[in-house]
Amino acid sequence: MKRTRRLVQLGFLALTLVGVFVVGGNCERWCPFGGVEALATYVAEGDMLCSLGTANFFILGGLLLATVLVRRAFCSYICPIGALSEWLNGLGRRLRLPLLRIPARPDRALALLKYAVLAAILWLTWETGELVFRGFDPCYALISRHGTDITAWAYVASAAVALVSLVVVLPFCRWVCPLAAVLNPFSRFGVGRVNRDDGACRNCGLCAKHCPTQIPVDQLRQVTAARCTSCLNCLDACPHAQSHAISWGPFGWKWSQATVVAVLLTCASAAVAASYAFPLPSFVKTQGSRPPQTAEAKLEIEGVTCRGRANLLWYFLERDDLCRVPGYFRVEAWPGPGSAEVHVLYDPAATSEEAICRAITQPYYDVLADFWRMSPFRVEGYDPLGLGPEDAAVLP
Repeated sequence: MKRTRRLVQLGFLALTLVGVFVVGGNCERWCPFGGVEALATYVAEGDMLCSLGTANFFILGGLLLATVLVRRAFCSYICPIGALSEWLNGLGRRLRLPLLRIPARPDRALALLKYAVLAAILWLTWETGELVFRGFDPCYALISRHGTDITAWAYVASAAVALVSLVVVLPFCRWVCPLAAVLNPFSRFGVGRVNRDDGACRNCGLCAKHCPTQIPVDQLRQVTAARCTSCLNCLDACPHAQSHAISWGPFGWKWSQATVVAVLLTCASAAVAASYAFPLPSFVKTQGSRPPQTAEAKLEIEGVTCRGRANLLWYFLERDDLCRVPGYFRVEAWPGPGSAEVHVLYDPAATSEEAICRAITQPYYDVLADFWRMSPFRVEGYDPLGLGPEDAAVLP
């Protein structure tokens, strides 16, 4: 079982690294914790924090469903930090470093730290509108491509996790990880769980000894602890597993490890597919009350690269000069590199698609600041000068 789990861990880690360093993708948009960080801002203001997208919500939803089914299996099969931390602990055993087992009471006290970390991250993210955890996140140190947006503290945190992992099993996952704090309430009621048969059990205690989160498996009929990651080390360690002294599954059923992997892959694949099938805009804002009849302008606009630029686009639409867009309008945008998709819903009795394009692309004189703001946007298929092909042909 451990070998299978190692292969799954290696596969997901390789997928992450290829996505970042070969394909050049933005893995932050597929991070489930990004959905946690962005949820309050998206609900309250209708836009996403920079570097995130609505795919984060789909991935988070898929992960929560998987957690209800197979508990915190994400942590022991998919999470790159969990995998690296576990491998480093194995390296520590090979180097004959001491293995530190924290007594139960201090371990429970340390486990509460992740809830404080989660609360601090959510509050600071809401107050600043920035991904504050990024500056200290060991996972971001792995997927950041090490550009100017990463801080030295992320490397410091990564080094600390790596060093402690040599002598303590999964310290970050057990005590600090804010995503673990999110998953725990769902994992607590997860249907997949370890079951121990008192009649077949010989009370050797090996199941508890090999549990990475120090659950006293040998003292329980059924493991319902939220911190169980369904790693199945306890089943691997049991010398009487063939007699079903210990098994894993819901409602007393006996599921195999393949079921855990299948559930994780199905939930992850469904979340990715749903994000493409139902692409939610990552920026939504509305002005005025919706009229009885509306029209929609579907535009491809260059320059809408992030949340800040989307707000600047809104600023140009809200202008109060001769290019003003009167009446109701609603903007739904998918910011990103290159041309971004932007939908503008408007009142056709008050304005037109051409007027909207003009407002987006024309310079705007800011009376309060006393200077002209040049538009950084270009709408595909719209010529702000109003030149036809015959006019453009005679331009020098």
